[in-house]
Amino acid sequence: MPRRQGYALLIALLAGTAVLAAATVFGTTLLSGRHQAPPPPAETHAAARNPVAPANTGGNWIATWTTAPVGPEPNTDNGFPGSTIRNVVHTSVGGDAARITLSNLFGTVPLRVDRATVNTRPVTFDGAASVTIAAGGQVVSDPVVVPVAPDSDLEVGFRTPRPGGPVTYHPNSHQTSYLADSRGTWSTTSWRYLTAVDVRNESVPGTIVTLGDSLTAGSGSTTDANTRWPDVLADRLGGRYGIANAGIAGNRLLIQGPSGQAGLVRYERDALSVAGVRTVIVAIGINDIQQAPQETDAGRIVAGLRALADQARARGLTVVGATLTPFEGYRTWTPERNAVRLAVNEQIRTGTVFDTYVDFDEVVRDPAAPNRVLAAYDSGDRVHFNDAGYRALGERIDLLSLEQAAGTPESDEL
Repeated sequence: MPRRQGYALLIALLAGTAVLAAATVFGTTLLSGRHQAPPPPAETHAAARNPVAPANTGGNWIATWTTAPVGPEPNTDNGFPGSTIRNVVHTSVGGDAARITLSNLFGTVPLRVDRATVNTRPVTFDGAASVTIAAGGQVVSDPVVVPVAPDSDLEVGFRTPRPGGPVTYHPNSHQTSYLADSRGTWSTTSWRYLTAVDVRNESVPGTIVTLGDSLTAGSGSTTDANTRWPDVLADRLGGRYGIANAGIAGNRLLIQGPSGQAGLVRYERDALSVAGVRTVIVAIGINDIQQAPQETDAGRIVAGLRALADQARARGLTVVGATLTPFEGYRTWTPERNAVRLAVNEQIRTGTVFDTYVDFDEVVRDPAAPNRVLAAYDSGDRVHFNDAGYRALGERIDLLSLEQAAGTPESDEL
C-alpha cells in the first residue's frame, strides 16, 4: 500500500468515520518504507461521530483559551438542573469583544442554557438569551462587547435550568471554578460545557494550538498559578499570539483510553478547528508506550504523528513536534518501553516527521541518567513536572522560529 494511502487509512480507522482526504506534503522528506496502520479503538463514544460546527467561521476571531472535552462526567446522568456553572479560565490574548463555545458533545439529550455571561456581561445566541444544544453538538454565542485583557482570569457563567443528561467536562484543570445552586456554592477543578473563548482582535495574527497529554494539560503544576508550559509560552509571546491548550491528562495518540478520544480522532475538533489557528505544536505519544495496552512498535506511533502533520499541512498550517520525555522510575517503565520512546525521538529528530521540532526530552532529562527526569523538574512521580520543569519546556521553544513559521514578520524584540 502506498504510504499516503496508509496514513489516510490510519485516520479513517481511528475516527470510525469517512476516509479523510490525503494531505499534500511540502518542505520535508518522508522516510522510506511502509508503516502498518494502528488498530481502530475498541470503543468510541457515539458523540465522536456527531459533527459539530467549527468555532472559527466568520469574522476576525482569535482563540484566547480553549480546553478539550474529555468525556461524560461520572454521576451526572441528570446534569446540574437549576445550577449555575461558573468556569474560570486564563486568557492568552485580549480583545474588545468575546464569544464562547458551549459543547454537549458527550450529552445524550438536548442541553438547555437559559442565561449566560462573560465577566457578568449577558451573552446571547442568535439574539436570544437562551439556547438548546443538541446531544453531541455545540453552539457558538453571539459576540458580546466586553473588554478582555491578556494574561488574566475570565469568568464564563451559565445556568442549566433542567436535567440535561451526562455533563461534557474536562477534569483536572488546575484552575479553580465554581458550581452554584440553591444550597450554596462549591469550588471545583473541572471545566464544564465550555470549550473555547474567542476574542476579537485586529492586531493578533492567529493562534498556536498545543495538542498533548498530561504534560500539556499541566499535571503536577500549581493550581491557579497558570504554570503549564503553554502558559509559559503565552507569557513569553506577550499577547502577540493566542495560545489554545488541547492537552488531556492520560490521552493517547493511537487509541481511545479512559482519558478521552485518541489524539488522531479529536485532532480535527480540538486543534484544526480552533479560531485563528496558524500553528499546531504536537506533544503526544508517551501514553501509547507506557499505558496498557502498550504500543511496542515505534513505527506505528511515528506513522500516527506523520498523519497529524499531514492534516495540518493540508490546511496550510505549520506543525511543530515535541520529543517524548523520560519516565524511568515510574511504575510502568521498562527498558523495552524506553527503547520505543527513544526510537520515536530518533525519528522526530531527523526532521522528516514535522516541519520542525522542539527537543523536550533534552530539556528535562538528567544528564547523569538520561532516561530519568532531572530531580529539579520532577513533580515527585518521575513522569510529570513541577512548575520549574514546565517553565523549562515553555522556555525551550524558539519564539523567532515559531513566529516566522506562522507568517509573522521578524520582530526586533526577539
